[in-house]
Amino acid sequence: MGFEPASDILSKYTVLDLTRVRSGPTCVRQLADWGANVIKIEAPSGTDMGGKRDGSDFQNLHRNKRSLVLDLKSEDGVKIFLKLAAKADVIVENYRPDVKFRLGIDYETVKALNPKIVYASISGFGQDGPLSTRPGFDQIAQGMGGLMSITGEPGKGPMRVGIPIADLTAGGFAAQGVLLGLLRREHTGKGQWIQTSLLQAQIAMLDFQATRWLMDGEVPGQAGNDHPTSIPTGVFETSDGFINIAVAGQHIWLRFKETLADPRMESDDFADSKGRSDNRKALNALINENFRSQTSAYWIEKLNEVGVPCGEINTIDKVFESPQVKHLGIARDMVSTERGPSQIVGQPIIMSDSASEIRKPPPLVGEHSQEILLEFGYSEEEITAFSEQGII
Repeated sequence: MGFEPASDILSKYTVLDLTRVRSGPTCVRQLADWGANVIKIEAPSGTDMGGKRDGSDFQNLHRNKRSLVLDLKSEDGVKIFLKLAAKADVIVENYRPDVKFRLGIDYETVKALNPKIVYASISGFGQDGPLSTRPGFDQIAQGMGGLMSITGEPGKGPMRVGIPIADLTAGGFAAQGVLLGLLRREHTGKGQWIQTSLLQAQIAMLDFQATRWLMDGEVPGQAGNDHPTSIPTGVFETSDGFINIAVAGQHIWLRFKETLADPRMESDDFADSKGRSDNRKALNALINENFRSQTSAYWIEKLNEVGVPCGEINTIDKVFESPQVKHLGIARDMVSTERGPSQIVGQPIIMSDSASEIRKPPPLVGEHSQEILLEFGYSEEEITAFSEQGII
């Protein structure tokens, strides 16, 4: 059937996808979902992509791509790759930093054939430097990047976040870098090497917690469910469960205090943000005492009515039952080759004049090898010979 773009936005760009596991595929999924012609380069064994192909994780990561089997450990396999690279717009890889050089498919090698190439590399800790050769893994980056030191309840030790946030954000930043590289190419006619890492992405995501140290010399600690600087913000108990509230700023505090109508909250101890910070435990106890008198639904409705941010704490199944989530349409239908009719997580971006569709389910290993090589000028006889030799 050939290339079927998932969107019109990136449909003129061809991406060679050398990624595996999560950070790289996350990057490429963004490009594929917005229309890029993504060619997934897979080893002949088909075992280098991470996870079972019929698993929900794999299905969600690898939609809208085509698969080309190519043995990059063989001389002829590298030659085929470089022929594709000479015509491609983007290459994305997340090998260990040395692997691309050993294979002979590094940026400088490709650039000599195609100066317009935008080459994106994602690593654990950077392409060079004293720790660059360490094997990268999301939880390691969460620890080294400071996130685990500020996550969890005070005194109970460091805690990882419940998603591979370093992987996911590194992939997102790499996709942004690719788009920036393509925009820059419109002005210069030249591509460039885009680099990011799990460690850099994790540190960038610290945001205000990082600048508390860099600008104020303050080392943030764990605050559990309590917001470190906006008080009271956190998890509170109702008569039938728990809810989140976010009382950020003096004007919202005044609305909140008026709504609860508890005279004890008129104390000078809670009059300003410093007082509420110094007396957080006592204030939280008062709020919990009030909230236990009514249901979660009662407080969510009452507080939102007066402009105090408040919301449910949903399990994942309840997330997708939410009428607002259904309205946003982020659960997308897909007919999986292995699993049949399914749903996956769609793009979180809505554009008024463009859409991202699920055009193809994740490919079978080498499903598109022949059609891709034909598109790049190889004959059927050459393709048959490559197959017989185990190159594709």
